[in-house]
Amino acid sequence: MSATVLISGASGFIALHIVSQLLKQNYKVIGTVRSNEKRAKLLRQFQHNPNLFLEIVPDISQSNAFENVFERHGHEIRYVLHTSSPFYYDTTEYENDLLIPALEGTKNILNSIKRYAADTVKRVVVTSSCTAIITLAKTSDPSVVFTEQSWNEATWENCQVDGINAYFASKKFAEKAAWDFARENAGHIRFKLTTVNPSLVFGPQLFDEDVCEHLNTSCEIINGLIHAPANGTPSDLHSIFTDVRDVAQAHLYAFQREDTAGKRLVVSNGKFGDQDILDILNKDFPQLNGVIPLGKPGTGDQVTSPGATTDNSVTRELLGFEFKSLHQTVHDTAVQILRKENRQ
Repeated sequence: MSATVLISGASGFIALHIVSQLLKQNYKVIGTVRSNEKRAKLLRQFQHNPNLFLEIVPDISQSNAFENVFERHGHEIRYVLHTSSPFYYDTTEYENDLLIPALEGTKNILNSIKRYAADTVKRVVVTSSCTAIITLAKTSDPSVVFTEQSWNEATWENCQVDGINAYFASKKFAEKAAWDFARENAGHIRFKLTTVNPSLVFGPQLFDEDVCEHLNTSCEIINGLIHAPANGTPSDLHSIFTDVRDVAQAHLYAFQREDTAGKRLVVSNGKFGDQDILDILNKDFPQLNGVIPLGKPGTGDQVTSPGATTDNSVTRELLGFEFKSLHQTVHDTAVQILRKENRQ
C-alpha cells in the first residue's frame, strides 16, 4: 500500500478535492473532521473507500487536539497536510473566532508531530493563503508587487478592526508560526515544510450535494451573482482568484516533490472583478440573460487594473502546470449550481 497521509479539516472545500486526488493515487488517507455527522457524511460520499479513515477532532485550538490521532496513527503517517483553519469574515470576536484558532491549530498539530512522529513524518504542508502575503493597506498602490517573499505587515493589535483584516492576519500568524517551528526544532524533527498560499478559490464542489443556498466564502461570490436581481448594480469587488482543483494539485506536489520543500507556493491566476464574472455568466448561460445584472460588459479591467499586483512566477515555474482560467472556473462553478437548481 502507498504511504499514509494525514489531512486535517478533511470536510473543507479545498480538502475534499485533496482527499479525492490522494485516493485516486492510492494513498491511505487519515482525515480529521469536527463531528460524527461529518464523519458519516464523508464516508458515505467517498463510498466507504477502504483507504479512507476519519478521526474526530472537535476543536483544533485545544492543545491536545491531535494527540489521540497521533497516538493511534503516528507510526504510519508519512505526510501531514494541515488544511483546517477558520475562513469567514462575519464575526466581531476576532481573537476567539479567527486569530487564536488559526494560530493554535497550526502549533498544536506541529507539536503532536514532534511528540509522536518526529522520526516518521517526512513532509508537512500547511494551507496558508495569499492573505499571509498581502498587506491590505497597500493593495491600492500600483507600485506594490506582492511575491512569494512578501509578508502581510498586520500586527495582532491593528488587525482587529473588522473580519477581513483579522482573517488576513490570522493566516499570516499561523504560517509564521509554522516556519518558526520548523526552524527552531530542526534538530528534533525530520520533516520539511511547504506552504500553499492560494488566493480566493473558485470551482465546483467535489460533490453536487454540497451545493446549497449559501456556499463557502469564495464561491459565494459567484453564487451571489447568479442569484442577483437583473436591476442590481455590480459591486466594485475585485481580488485575485484560483481554481480549487489547481490548489489541490499544488498540495500534492508540495509533499511529493523535493524541489517544493521549504517553499511558499502562491497559487493564483490573476485579477478578477464582479463584472468579469457577470460577463462569463451572461455569455455562457442564456437562461440567465435578463435575470441577472448585465452591468457594463467588457469594462472589468477598469476596476481590476489599478492597484497592487501579485507576481507568482516563481511558483508557476516550479509547479509547471497551467492554472485554470477565470472563464473555466466560473463556468464550471455555475454549471454545478444551475444543475442543482434544475436551471440548466
